[in-house]
Amino acid sequence: MSTDATTYSSPLRATANDGRVALVTGGGTGIGRATALELSATGARVVICGRREAPLLATAAEIEGAGGSCLALPADVREAEQVEAVVSAALERYGAIDVLVNNAGGQFTAPAEELTDNGWRAVGRLALDATWTVTRTVATRSMIPRREGLIVFVGFSPLRGIPGFAHACAIRAAVANLASGLALEWSRHGIRSVCVAPGTIRTEGLEQYGSETVANWERAVPLGRLGSPQEVAGLVAFLATPAGSYITGTTIVIDGGVDAWGLAEAPPR
Repeated sequence: MSTDATTYSSPLRATANDGRVALVTGGGTGIGRATALELSATGARVVICGRREAPLLATAAEIEGAGGSCLALPADVREAEQVEAVVSAALERYGAIDVLVNNAGGQFTAPAEELTDNGWRAVGRLALDATWTVTRTVATRSMIPRREGLIVFVGFSPLRGIPGFAHACAIRAAVANLASGLALEWSRHGIRSVCVAPGTIRTEGLEQYGSETVANWERAVPLGRLGSPQEVAGLVAFLATPAGSYITGTTIVIDGGVDAWGLAEAPPR
């Protein structure tokens, strides 16, 4: 049975994340938006950032309309000074950041031989370099001094190469290994680090790939459907609760069985 924004009801208690403060990058749309809403619905106070102000304000209004607390901050996380400003504003408002969700990212499809250096760098700068800048800043300014925290990285499924996405697959694999490496180093500070690897999720971002491509991806899912942002958000919110407190250093796949099945199509000729 599928779930979406109109039918979704959180399985977590409304107090499951009481007292926590969460920062979600790319929090105005898609998985980031759903995650911010779910964290708020389970008791967390939420900070969201992204490059476009309008969707951030709409998400914040929805959270506050439901009785939650949300700080929306337009920012480009590729710029270190803007990351510092976001973290400073979050700490000034709420005093701490307990949960960081590194959701900001983007990619495009292209044959590997047609990838330019600029194209490669553009994806890497956002999905890997900016992710590290946000992670380091939050960790050093809040999590390490307070000796607690959860860092969630967003990866890719299937956990292998995908035709047309050599660049994105390589960079997201680096993110997954960053998650496990930090778990080993920062466990001594009480910090957990987990990579969540969604498969194809039905968000507005799918429109760029065209209906035929998306339909092909859907046919490759053993469960027979695409995932919803709410399903990914529910996993992230669970990880933030005490029930998730022994989970660290791993990648959790949420893809309807795609990674287990493989690409289920002939290789490009």
